[in-house]
Amino acid sequence: MKRLTILLQVATLAGSALSAVPVPVPAAANPAAPATAPVRYEAEDAAISRGAVESNHAGVTGSGFVNYENAVGSHVEFTVDSAQSGKAALGLRFANGTAAGRPLDITVNGQLIAGDQAFPAIGSWTGRQTKNLTAELGAGTNTVRVSSVTASGGPNLDSLTVGDDGSAATDWSVAMVESTMARYSPSAVGGWSYPVGLYLYGQYLVYQRTHDARYLDYIKGYVDRFVDGSGNIGQSFNNLDSMQAGRLLNILHHETGQARYQKAAQKIRNRLNSYPRTADGGFWHSTSDSRRSQLWADGVYMVNPFLVEYGKEFGDSTYTDNEATRQLTVYGGHLQVANGLLKHAFDESRDAGWSDPKTGLAPENWCRAIGWYSMAIVNVLDAVPAGHPRRAELLRLLRKLAAGIEKYQDPGTGRWFQVVDRGSHSDNWTETSCSSMFTFALSRSVQQGYIDGHYAEVARRGYQGVLAKVELGGDGRTDLTDISIGTNVGNYGYYIKRDRKTNDFHGLGAFLIMNEQLRAR
Repeated sequence: MKRLTILLQVATLAGSALSAVPVPVPAAANPAAPATAPVRYEAEDAAISRGAVESNHAGVTGSGFVNYENAVGSHVEFTVDSAQSGKAALGLRFANGTAAGRPLDITVNGQLIAGDQAFPAIGSWTGRQTKNLTAELGAGTNTVRVSSVTASGGPNLDSLTVGDDGSAATDWSVAMVESTMARYSPSAVGGWSYPVGLYLYGQYLVYQRTHDARYLDYIKGYVDRFVDGSGNIGQSFNNLDSMQAGRLLNILHHETGQARYQKAAQKIRNRLNSYPRTADGGFWHSTSDSRRSQLWADGVYMVNPFLVEYGKEFGDSTYTDNEATRQLTVYGGHLQVANGLLKHAFDESRDAGWSDPKTGLAPENWCRAIGWYSMAIVNVLDAVPAGHPRRAELLRLLRKLAAGIEKYQDPGTGRWFQVVDRGSHSDNWTETSCSSMFTFALSRSVQQGYIDGHYAEVARRGYQGVLAKVELGGDGRTDLTDISIGTNVGNYGYYIKRDRKTNDFHGLGAFLIMNEQLRAR
């Protein structure tokens, strides 16, 4: 098996000069024409005509962004160096919090390459998108001018990234989906379960970008094994794990409009009316006797993203937003400890063998349990309105968690350890699924303005570390290594001895979610 060295673009600023770190790309992608490292040019360092450098919105790649003056012809002009002539990819990163698009003209060396290009409203000055174009550059110095077309000026412009035209790059999301679909048919991919549900949710994100109908058909083929034509689904939903794949029901109703998917999803929603809870309202992880009165950090991801998406799809957001935010605050209140991380579980009864008799807490900070919580809290914050009464508490929990995640990142690999805060132990190991989850959560939180912008660099290091776990087999299919199998609550030795699998769905799903968030950043 041939290991691929895949490193994320890293760029640093020294005064007004940009220094780019070379980025090796997969040798297998196009050995005859290896790609050069993309280079990012910050808008605040470019030549600006009728615009101002500002830094009052989070989520930027450098120290600020350019706020265009509201006038036709206001522009930002970048000076770009190219070692040789030929096609290059241009990526313009922007934010537009208005209700209307702000089109721009893009010229290269005085020649219009893209006129009246749409830079759409995205409803936020902290959420950012990238407009991708292809242009011919000459060898040596080039000028790339980005000019406003209307009296409304341009969007807030963050940066320009210049790299290869994409012919030598590998789309790792597509490669992973294609490899997995080649390995398993929809009838053989597995039963109704949260790991398969997680993977197929990641595949749906790739479908949303690529619009490859085969990806959605595959998801539908899986779900239709369990949901009949009348919307009946043979699941009792007596544990939170069984609810996670319910996200696919919301998705398929949205994509097809078929009422049977709503009926199946409603069974989960109705089950919560009588589902057992702790005294302060937290859903038990399972109704089984062995897990009575227990809250596992894993559980918040199994039910709460489904809930807020269900509310949006079926007009039930008053209940679902309140319930999801309640669950996250209850779980966070019990599980989060002083270092910002979360213990794996809490037992209200103190009967479980792993529970501390005073606190009820499990002994360790297991990485994937924390990863589940980190993704869930971001998903819920993305869904609930800005004025929700629990939003401030969720942000407090997230910011404390982000600080803990940053503190325990492995400086050598950029990944995180199986037992997060015990990286100094020689038998501990960096785990791929949680590293993907943390990377996604930090990157998305910076993009949305939930946490400080410096965490973008933590996410970039995490991304680089996870990509180093991608391998290419002799059959040309991708493999993702060092993924912990499903895990109960235990002590340090138990977690460390868990099997490390390749292509386990916990890791594949988390990778796709992460990669769709970071691939264009």
